[in-house]
Amino acid sequence: MTGAADERLYQGADWNFQTIQRIHDACERVALGELGLTIYPNQIEMITAEQMLDAYSSVGMPLFYKHWSFGKHFAHHEAFYRKGVKGLAYEIVINSSPCISYLMEENTATMQALVIAHAAFGHNHFFKNNYLFKLWTDAEGILDYLNFAKGYIARCEQRYGEIAVERTLDAAHALMSHGVHRHPGKKKTDLREEEQRARGRREHEDSVFNDLWRTVPAGPSKSASELSQERRRALLGLPQENILYFLEKSAPRLRPWQREILRIVRHVAQYFYPQGQTKVMNEGAATYVHYRIMTRLHEDGAIGDGDFLEFLRSHTNVVFQPDFDDPRFSGFNPYALGFGMMQDIERIVTRPEDEDREWFPQIAGANDAMGVLRDIWENYRDESFISQFLSPRLMRRMRMFHLCDDPDNADGVRVAAIHDERGYRRIRRQLARLYDVGWIDPNVEVVDVDLEGDRRLILRHTVVNGGLLEETDARRVLQHLADLWSYDVLLEEADASGAILKRHVASPRHAAVALQID
Repeated sequence: MTGAADERLYQGADWNFQTIQRIHDACERVALGELGLTIYPNQIEMITAEQMLDAYSSVGMPLFYKHWSFGKHFAHHEAFYRKGVKGLAYEIVINSSPCISYLMEENTATMQALVIAHAAFGHNHFFKNNYLFKLWTDAEGILDYLNFAKGYIARCEQRYGEIAVERTLDAAHALMSHGVHRHPGKKKTDLREEEQRARGRREHEDSVFNDLWRTVPAGPSKSASELSQERRRALLGLPQENILYFLEKSAPRLRPWQREILRIVRHVAQYFYPQGQTKVMNEGAATYVHYRIMTRLHEDGAIGDGDFLEFLRSHTNVVFQPDFDDPRFSGFNPYALGFGMMQDIERIVTRPEDEDREWFPQIAGANDAMGVLRDIWENYRDESFISQFLSPRLMRRMRMFHLCDDPDNADGVRVAAIHDERGYRRIRRQLARLYDVGWIDPNVEVVDVDLEGDRRLILRHTVVNGGLLEETDARRVLQHLADLWSYDVLLEEADASGAILKRHVASPRHAAVALQID
């Protein structure tokens, strides 16, 4: 039974800031009191549809430097939005402390309640507690650092020209996916301290000199043994998977302001790195949280039946999973898969069947759904989450199967797994692999530099499962790398045995090189 109308948080679709405060406080009581969530302080901002489009264009960050690609994305999204072909997100949430949630002014009161529950509590809890975000991101320093980066790049444009800065940013963005430290041995960057260090670097940039280049032979008096391959690799810290970091530290002809821009871009790339590995979990957790909160508000009479039906309509659209033969199918909807797994885990913990007890003996019947889910949200990423918690029952409900398209098999596509115990494990393993960064992201490392000769930069792509780099993309990215390095670049694609399968070579463009020389 729902409560009287005068006990509700709002009436109708209209809202004001007092309504938003009541909604936030009601969601907070459920999230913290009933679900046991722990969050950063919340900051809620109201923005227009045009501002939401602008936020889309700059990868969802409120304080971001200017670049032509953001304008291109804005024009693309705006055109589709005006034609009615594509809608806008209800919200954007920033992994920062305080956690900033941007809500659209056009949302109804019910939609504001939904996105507050989803972003300000679901995503907020996940950002604060998941181990990847703890390991790689600095929530307290990111906003100040972005403000510094925006101002620094604007000053560079005034001093060195927009074209020179734009070309450096183009090259850095092309290498952005290869500008992260993927292993936890590297200490997390304190972005507040990083801004102070950047200021110190600028003060002393005229005296900066890379001692590495003292080792470049000036004449026949240098012996070959002094620049052996082992010494070169040790001096340069090779092999190095973070290409932007390597260029920042070792590119011989970059100017100090260009190194600072590379540093900015790789810090931004590192900030987003955990989000790419936790899309299913992050959206699944936030969707599960908003469903629990909105359901509790309806049960307590804080929202009416009509409001709850409006919520259910939007929620159903969010978790809709098109069939494989549907024209809208483009893979698994992370909201649908994530939310389905969260609900299934709740069922396993509270109402297990014999099959669940066999597959999940550690959690089946534990009777503390939120305790189990909070532990999962804290300690897993998408790949490990799916590989350990995707159940046979959910595979059957979502009608999952595994097809194998082996080019060496003349029979073409074949069914590689069916719904039996062996098939379930294979389906789960193959689906988890699709979210494994070690499997889907190319492993490209800087392995050597020919300092003694033409200073050619040598990279190696370790080919996994026969997957070579796409020719056009590889050529374009390699060109940007050569422009930053200022000398030839060689990329070798090798299999696990070390056999070279393909080579790509790029030389710096003269115009790009000229911009990098004082």
